[in-house]
Amino acid sequence: MQIFDFDLDGKLQELTDHRTIELPVACYETTISKNVNGYIPLHWHEEVQFVLITEGEGVFQVNEEKIEIKEGEGLFINSGRLHMAEEQAPSTCVYICLNVSPHFLAPQELYPAYVYPFVRQANVPYIFIGRGSEWGRDLLKAIRDVHHVIESEAFHYELETSLLINQIWKALIDHALKPDAAEGESVTQRRMKKMLSFIHQHYSEKISLDAIAKAGQLSRSECCRYFKKVLKKTPLTYVTDYRIQQSIHLLQHPDSNVTEVGYQVGFNSSSYFISKFRDRMLKTPLAYKKAVLQEE
Repeated sequence: MQIFDFDLDGKLQELTDHRTIELPVACYETTISKNVNGYIPLHWHEEVQFVLITEGEGVFQVNEEKIEIKEGEGLFINSGRLHMAEEQAPSTCVYICLNVSPHFLAPQELYPAYVYPFVRQANVPYIFIGRGSEWGRDLLKAIRDVHHVIESEAFHYELETSLLINQIWKALIDHALKPDAAEGESVTQRRMKKMLSFIHQHYSEKISLDAIAKAGQLSRSECCRYFKKVLKKTPLTYVTDYRIQQSIHLLQHPDSNVTEVGYQVGFNSSSYFISKFRDRMLKTPLAYKKAVLQEE
């Protein structure tokens, strides 16, 4: 199942429903380039995430670190971590995404001992899962099996899914996660969430560097340093990029007007909006709108 749109709330939390009707689990195959943005934008969610690349190569960023993942390799992303993904050009990257509520990783009675200490580890935002070890190969196969089981909806598929996820989590804590790491969210991640949340809530208004820095309780220089470290761009460049992302959603409506869309997302002139949109999308807003309507 390809998710073409990627909804986030004002706090950067993903709004995609990460569960089936019966299970607090979502498992689907997605192609990065088919996302409405052409990549998976920065976001976070309470669910832990397991990724298995089935075609091509991708670059996943978790907090400020970038990880290149090739076909047949995978990644574990811990609960609540900021992350994004893009293709490793020129390949088309397809991957299985398995999102699981932390409370489904183990029975309720075992959650305090076998789940909570691990998902709260500040210094374990992700774990690369390669094919160089037996446990890694088994874990990657289990991710693929979960996808197959959920897609098939065979008799007792909910029970089989639960057993496979328990197996995946046990392999991870046996071989890669350590329970004695410090708990809590890192200061950098917490402040970045606050600043990005501020931008997502006020992007349609005039936003200054001072206001962004204030949201993160930082000086202007420290604010810029945080953005350069995590996103490799300035705060105001991120504001512009986010406004372009929001304009893409609006331009898909048949009755949308390019000038009005530009003002709605916070640009103070239509010419500046068109210029920045062309820089990012390699076509004008009107050309993008026409292309989208022709595909429908």
